[in-house]
Amino acid sequence: MKQMFRKVFVMVAALGCAMWLPGCTQIFPGTQSAESQAAAAGAASVSEPAPESRKKTAVYYDFEDVLIPVELKVDQDKSMIVSTPGFTSGILMLKGRVERRSLINFFTSNMQKDNWSIVSRITSPNNAILVFEKPLKSAVISIKNEQIYTYVEVGVAARMSRGGLSSDMDTMSESDLTQ
Repeated sequence: MKQMFRKVFVMVAALGCAMWLPGCTQIFPGTQSAESQAAAAGAASVSEPAPESRKKTAVYYDFEDVLIPVELKVDQDKSMIVSTPGFTSGILMLKGRVERRSLINFFTSNMQKDNWSIVSRITSPNNAILVFEKPLKSAVISIKNEQIYTYVEVGVAARMSRGGLSSDMDTMSESDLTQ
């Protein structure tokens, strides 16, 4: 008898909860039902969200023309950046849980958007090396897959000509270096 009462009580309590939960949208005004969330998601895809509500998917760290996915975190201890007026160069070390293939696609697409030309691309199942250039500088992006993390090394430097820095360096202005 006691067990039957307990089962009935549990069933009534479960039914009461099931009936009470849909009313949460009236009790808690900030909440939405699954149906209204789906409708809102459909409406959101039609209209453009406000800029402050957009989630950042990529950022510029030390290099103003090399976009980095937010999933990659900078390893300050292994990075070396040298900034002078008008030019930043060095090696930025990053790690994160991102697929190698998606990183290759990300960097290939976004470097071109930032006016880099792809010079070379070498890939293997666990590694990739991407080489880009601009008139006055070069960038090398190395991507290495390991068991837990993917490691990315971004190197940016002034372009060299035979025997030293480009001969154009003598006649360049500071604005030329910030391309």
